[in-house]
Amino acid sequence: MDQHTRLDVILGKRIAGSLEKNLGLLTIADLLENFPRRYLQRGEFSEISSLPFDEDVTILARVISSSTRTMRARRGTITDVVISDSDEGGPVLSSVKISFFNGFNARQKLQPGVLALFSGRVGSYGGHLTLTNPDFILLDEAVTTAADAAAMAKLPIPVYSATAKLTSWTVQRAVAMVLDQADTDHWFDPIPEWLRTRERLPGLSQAYRMIHQPTSVEQCYWARKRFRYQEALVLQTALARRRAETAQEVATSRPGVLDGALTAFDAQLPFTLTAGQRRVGEELSRELATSHPMNRLLQGDVGSGKTLVALRAMLQVIDSGGQAALLAPTEVLAAQHAESIRRTLGTLTRDGLLGPGDGPSVSVTLLTGSLPTAARRQALLDAASGDADIVVGTHALLSDNVTFFDLGLVVVDEQHRFGVEQRDVLRSKADAPPHLLVMTATPIPRTVAMTVFGDLETSVLDELPDGRSPITTHVVGLVENPRWEARLWQRAREEADAGRQVYIVCPKIGEGDSLADDDGGEALALFGAPAGGDGGAQELTGVVGMLEALRAEAALQGVRVEALHGRMPPEDKSRTMAAFAAGEVDVLVSTTVIEVGVDVPNATLMVILDADRFGISQLHQLRGRVGRGRLPGTCLLVTRLEPDHPSRERLAAVAATTDGFELSQEDLKLRREGDILGARQSGGRSTLKLLRVIQDEDVIALAREDAQELVAEDPGLEGHPALRMAIENYLNPEKEAFLERG
Repeated sequence: MDQHTRLDVILGKRIAGSLEKNLGLLTIADLLENFPRRYLQRGEFSEISSLPFDEDVTILARVISSSTRTMRARRGTITDVVISDSDEGGPVLSSVKISFFNGFNARQKLQPGVLALFSGRVGSYGGHLTLTNPDFILLDEAVTTAADAAAMAKLPIPVYSATAKLTSWTVQRAVAMVLDQADTDHWFDPIPEWLRTRERLPGLSQAYRMIHQPTSVEQCYWARKRFRYQEALVLQTALARRRAETAQEVATSRPGVLDGALTAFDAQLPFTLTAGQRRVGEELSRELATSHPMNRLLQGDVGSGKTLVALRAMLQVIDSGGQAALLAPTEVLAAQHAESIRRTLGTLTRDGLLGPGDGPSVSVTLLTGSLPTAARRQALLDAASGDADIVVGTHALLSDNVTFFDLGLVVVDEQHRFGVEQRDVLRSKADAPPHLLVMTATPIPRTVAMTVFGDLETSVLDELPDGRSPITTHVVGLVENPRWEARLWQRAREEADAGRQVYIVCPKIGEGDSLADDDGGEALALFGAPAGGDGGAQELTGVVGMLEALRAEAALQGVRVEALHGRMPPEDKSRTMAAFAAGEVDVLVSTTVIEVGVDVPNATLMVILDADRFGISQLHQLRGRVGRGRLPGTCLLVTRLEPDHPSRERLAAVAATTDGFELSQEDLKLRREGDILGARQSGGRSTLKLLRVIQDEDVIALAREDAQELVAEDPGLEGHPALRMAIENYLNPEKEAFLERG
């Protein structure tokens, strides 16, 4: 039997169906690569006092009492069993009562002193944790293959992810049946033998047995080390192959000219480029001048000047006779980009009045779905004829009727909001593969970049330009300081009276909504999802209600307050944002639609309501909207959570530093790393099984070097069919597409 054999061939339809329904496991390989979450030993009891409420758990505990009584309201009995995490004969540390309705089996087997595994959902009754009708198995019955009881006592007990209808020991028994019948000794190993020997790793068949049926704790660690490296090698080899394939493509060289628009632009800049901007600019310039397509990820902290660097690259392409397209995730951001580029270009902007003899000039065209018919028709004509040098747009750029005269550079802003299909549609509008620059305002740790964006070369802007003012951030806890709520609006009034402007950010739009789903969505694709804890059942603040409340607030009488959110008509959004940028609105009540790209230097205060409902990186991006001029910025993170609530950790982390790279590391530590390649990005189950991108940096770096060597010697992996097959199996089409994102 090979890896693709369906589980029902060995396990039968009932058990195989349960594994598919509850865990999504279809084949032998699926089951064997569903590794234990942890291991228990007889002397290591589960800590009952820390059981998570309302979650499915598998725990090892000892029975300390059992009693059965007749129910009064209906026929039958209730067996109450008290279990503890104390050793036999020792003091009771923590205990939990389990109730079995008509539990004949429990009454017979769960006698005082018995050691057992219990699997069920943690509930509460009378202020105490409970398990109601859990599945259980006596420990001596959990391991059936060892003859010697003394040896059995030393065997680690694997604990698998379980559900209410599928226990850990059911999975364990299924694995045992598969290992007994599947001929894993003859399966091809994805890790080449010379690499296994160098790293002293067990072979595939041996590793499966070690990780699922270990005879010692050391075997668990050894097997996990092997599969961790295997994960890294498969991912890095897939990325290395992509880099090699890209290197074979032929692009149009865009070297620029000596006295073109880029030279004129640099000459009129009112400030000096930072060292980082010069360094990254030189990297982009060199790659644009080659005959292979540039594929580069440009990341930098909030306000580091990524758009300026991208604009200089666009001008080099324009000087070479090509066009540039900038793809933005929202109409608000696209309009902001177009206006910002025109403003930055200054006198170089071509407005139709300048003739051919007036020196270098650049035409910037906006193309969005909400443009009036005549304006849209003109924008399409300008892109197709080449009259438009830079075309800024949203998904409208991807329409079939959009064509370019000579598309030389594609710039994708906020890459995590676009899939590979969308990017490829835009790239296909060029006769030859265009150069690609992906920008992200979310700082990405080096190991994440190697794992997720390894097919792109990476440039980092790690310093702020002159003129950017510091931002101070404070957590405003209304539970411990309820009077601070009134002070918030007084603070907003003080800023308005001083001629400055204020953002008020809400997590939803109106009554009955959950978190706001603006046209830009939330920044949850890579980082930004709340790290556990939903803030309880508190009513979230909505833009609509807050707008009414602030207009009636005594402290804000006479202050111009407007709202902005994703459900507004596009023309209303544009009008409101333009008014705020022009200083005609003092206080803007908004959802996260203003999260990235919005640039209003006069905005100095941001109040984020229900801040605990946002993730670390999203809070960091939001506060980057203030302090963009020469006046310092202030961000107030308002929460109604108790001071000891776990979600307050995120707020404290954001208040403690403005270093986006440091925050992204903290973000990963607080959240499940599996989400990085998981369902939120690719629509499937999490790809990462054992690999942890923060802890396993050395493993990832080593696998990257090994993968580059393998692909350099054998681009098609003809000599490594097992590794090639592992890439095809491990990275299904959805996940493989995700790895191409940007």
